[in-house]
Amino acid sequence: MKIAIMQPYFFPNLGYIQLVNMVDKFVFYDDVNFNKSSWVARNRIISKTNSYQYFGIQLNGASQNKLINEITVGNDLIKKLKTIKHIYSKAPFFYDVYPLIEECLNSSVSSIAEMAAKSVVLVSDYLGIDTEFEFGSKKHANSKTLGKAERLISICKKENATSYYNLIGGVELYSQDYFKEFGIDLKFVESEAVSYNQFDEEFINNLSIIDVLMFNSVRNTKKLLDFIKLK
Repeated sequence: MKIAIMQPYFFPNLGYIQLVNMVDKFVFYDDVNFNKSSWVARNRIISKTNSYQYFGIQLNGASQNKLINEITVGNDLIKKLKTIKHIYSKAPFFYDVYPLIEECLNSSVSSIAEMAAKSVVLVSDYLGIDTEFEFGSKKHANSKTLGKAERLISICKKENATSYYNLIGGVELYSQDYFKEFGIDLKFVESEAVSYNQFDEEFINNLSIIDVLMFNSVRNTKKLLDFIKLK
């Protein structure tokens, strides 16, 4: 079985969804410390000035001393939906994609971990990705005291996973030889360059999956999921 383990990101970029698409099970790492510079509560969308702007969720009491699943979302969600309408209302797939964002922001979840995870699940369902999802805190809390690589290996073992997939940034953190000692094949997923039409303006790369979906059909987006290299 192929598995990936990552913090839940709020409507993440294409690379994150490519990782989801690669595996049989995806574990949301929700019981690790929150990092204010991470993508847990924000991402980037295009702006009216042919550039990008940050699109994120207001948080209550966000602190790097708290776990991701301990931080609750604020009350600016209606404002965020207005931003999406303002930017993307004329995008070709706005009326298909906007309900996903609306469902996520109008959901009854309270923590940013739940909301970010819900955004990933909704996008995956929309694209027909049948990966199984679970929260690390619900099944793997007893491994929290282990080191970074050791905890990942522990989760892989508990899930009977023989392959662990990580985004390319992890190549500096984890050793393929070390994972192999435990019978786990470590693969790194690297996104290849993609481009698509954004209101006939100069293409802005590496934005939220929101942007990808607004300008691409489900069929075309699924083709973009294959723009990857394994290392």
